[in-house]
Amino acid sequence: MALPGAGCPVWAILIAAVCAYFIGNINGAILLGKAHGVDVRKEGSGNAGTTNALRSIGKKAGAITFVIDVVKGWVVFFIASYVFMRIMLQTDGNMQKFVDSSTRYFAETQALTAGVTAVALLCGLCVVLGHMYPAVFGFRGGKGVATAFGVLLGANWLFALILLAVVLVFTAAFRRVSVSVLIAVAVALVLCFTQAGGIASGIDALWLVILLALVVWKHHGNIARLAKGTEPKLTFGSKK
Repeated sequence: MALPGAGCPVWAILIAAVCAYFIGNINGAILLGKAHGVDVRKEGSGNAGTTNALRSIGKKAGAITFVIDVVKGWVVFFIASYVFMRIMLQTDGNMQKFVDSSTRYFAETQALTAGVTAVALLCGLCVVLGHMYPAVFGFRGGKGVATAFGVLLGANWLFALILLAVVLVFTAAFRRVSVSVLIAVAVALVLCFTQAGGIASGIDALWLVILLALVVWKHHGNIARLAKGTEPKLTFGSKK
C-alpha cells in the first residue's frame, strides 16, 4: 500500500511519523531547566516552552529554547521532504518524468510533489505533537508554537515569517505572548483561506487547521486567564 499519487510505502510513512514524534520529545526548556537545577514545569506558568524558560531560567535559556524548538520542526519537515522525494523518484520511472523537458508530465509531477509535501506535513504534525505531549517527559510538554513555526518555515518560509512578524509586533504592543499567538492564528487562517497573493501556497488547509487547533487548545489556560484579566505580562528583566 502507498500514499496515493506519491508512491510512498505506508510502512515508511509510519516509521517517519514515529521518528518525528520522538524528535519532538527533545524539549529545550526541560533539558536546559534540568541543567540549571530547575523543572520549568513547576515554575511560572508550568509550560515547557520558550516563554516560561525565559521567565524561569533567563533570557539566554529562552533564546536557546526557541532555537531548539524551531530547528527540530524545520529539520523534520526538510528530512521528510528529502527522503520521500528520493523514494518517489525511484518509483515507476518518476525520475524520467521530472527530467523530461516537455509539459506532458506536468500534472503527474505536480501530484507527486504534492504527495511528498503531504507526508512531510504529516511528519511536521507529529513533531509538534511530540513537543506538546512528550512520552519521555510524562506527556507534559510545551504549547508547540515555536516547533509549528519551524515546520511552517520549511513548508513556506514567507508565510512563516509573516506570522512571526505578527507575533513580534503584537507581543511588543500587548506584552502577552498568548495574545499575539492567537492573533497570528487568526491571520494564518485568513491568509490560508483567502489565498491572499498565494502567500499560503504549498500548505494544505486541513493540515494547517488541525495544527492551529492544537495550538489554540494548548492555550486554553491562557484564554481563561485573559478572560479574567489575570494573564501575566511578559517582562524582559532578569529572572528571579
